[in-house]
Amino acid sequence: MPRTHAKHLNVATRKTPRAINRQIVLDLLRAHQAISRADLARLLGMQRSAAGRIVSDLIAQGLVREGAPGTTHRGRKPTMLHLDSGGRCAVAVDVRVTRTYVVATDLVGRELTAVRSFATDGEPQAFAAHLAAEVRRLLADHGESGRCLGVGVAFPGMLDRSGSVVLRAPGMGWRDVRLREPLSERLGLPVVMENAAKACALALIWSARGDEPPGDLAFVSVSDGVGVGIVMAGEVLRGRNNAAGEFGHLPLSIDGPRCACGALGCWEAYVSNLATLSRFLGVPYAPHRPLPPAMARATVDDVITAARAGDAKAVTALVTTARYFGLGLASIVNAFDPDRIHVGGEITAAWDLIEPSVREGLAERVLVAAAADTRIVPVAPEDHPRLRGAAALVGASVFAGASVA
Repeated sequence: MPRTHAKHLNVATRKTPRAINRQIVLDLLRAHQAISRADLARLLGMQRSAAGRIVSDLIAQGLVREGAPGTTHRGRKPTMLHLDSGGRCAVAVDVRVTRTYVVATDLVGRELTAVRSFATDGEPQAFAAHLAAEVRRLLADHGESGRCLGVGVAFPGMLDRSGSVVLRAPGMGWRDVRLREPLSERLGLPVVMENAAKACALALIWSARGDEPPGDLAFVSVSDGVGVGIVMAGEVLRGRNNAAGEFGHLPLSIDGPRCACGALGCWEAYVSNLATLSRFLGVPYAPHRPLPPAMARATVDDVITAARAGDAKAVTALVTTARYFGLGLASIVNAFDPDRIHVGGEITAAWDLIEPSVREGLAERVLVAAAADTRIVPVAPEDHPRLRGAAALVGASVFAGASVA
């Protein structure tokens, strides 16, 4: 039997059962809202009066609200319960190598403002100062969004388990950078940071409905780099150093193009937005150097538009990226055999053009024939999955009753 050290234990108090029941109720409301008190009590396996007391406490705390009456076949219509985020908001931040995006949301991730963006500063302190100024400006311009309870940051790199230190961000050239505390101090607000792909995976768990459990899945985020978040048995896979899931830096070829991490032939070097633009424009680029002017002006949307207009170079660029993308997906399938893979990024706007090539690449490398049929779910760019992931970091912390500081 493994030895348990007393210093790792949290001693239960008389308040512990109440806190546990409170968390269970909030989780059930999140998964099943809107729901009646009677149905909630049945799911809890407790008397309706006991469940009602917990709900009343949560209503008093402003975490739950009563909505419109529900339907019933007989008797009085039940009052439906919802999580309540009224009068409060979060700021979601999606950091990318070239640009950073910010938006105010409610605590269940619905956008309350338009998405804003600014060029990402390469120096950490300059970045923290610029981001803090943009967040303050956003909140000042939209006071009607309510009191901000925290800032969620989806970051393109590996973080320590506390979410305070950027251990390494290959695309930005950062190592061992303390970012959360300086940013929180500048804002005077709690800040929650997470690897961008892991944040997207967490958002899938957070948004799962009670009758649609998340299952085993992967979220692959394609932007200036490639990030992967893995969910197994309802938990995000982290590993000993919180670096699990870095499939973007597995090699497709040891003689391939140089990646931002310094290695040759990483999956990311073949399928990132920058790789697709370089392929389309015929302009080489080197990581950590200024982008060639033609690449700085172009976007993946431009490539997709040209492809739909019949531009052969654009079609070739997208199809080539798609095949490499499928080859890399095979590594995820072979390693974890997930129920499905969600894909986010600008390139998903061309999914109808690239899916056959993605499937071709996947089928070429999977070890079990049936794995070639793994469900792939493209997430539309306008759904802003990375911003949703950042918002979920704050919402989950608030409704879990934990401090987001």
